[in-house]
Amino acid sequence: MKNPLIPTLLVCALALAGCGKKDDSAAAPAAAASATVTAEITANDSMKYSLTRIEARPGQEVKVILTNMGNMPKAAMGHNWILLKKGTDPKAFVDAAVNAAATDYVPAAMADAVIAHTKLLGPKQSDEVTFKAPMEPGEYTFVCSFPAHFLTGMKGVLVVK
Repeated sequence: MKNPLIPTLLVCALALAGCGKKDDSAAAPAAAASATVTAEITANDSMKYSLTRIEARPGQEVKVILTNMGNMPKAAMGHNWILLKKGTDPKAFVDAAVNAAATDYVPAAMADAVIAHTKLLGPKQSDEVTFKAPMEPGEYTFVCSFPAHFLTGMKGVLVVK
């Protein structure tokens, strides 16, 4: 005759096995995805950013550190980093910025087109800005708005995906 307790004990043992320590390996990528993205960008007298692409997830914290490694005076070769909202025409923005020296070449009339920006930097200066990546996936242009810098290629993209 079979013992009726064996099936009951087997079911209880299986149920208790499922109550063990939770495997956190699946949670690790989510935690890593929420970590801050840090982009260290240098600029110099050649009017180029050292980094022209940044990737982030929607809503992820992004920290941009811009350092002007050049030697020319700020009035002749200043650099900034400006992230524009999706759909903003970067050429129209920098064209408007030409007359905005008093506000570090961030035109007041287009301030609503800016997600984040650094101050205008002279030689050997650094600035940083921390912001949340936009929630809408896509590509967001960043530029240096000092006169003629965008036109020589001083631009990049934040890719939100």
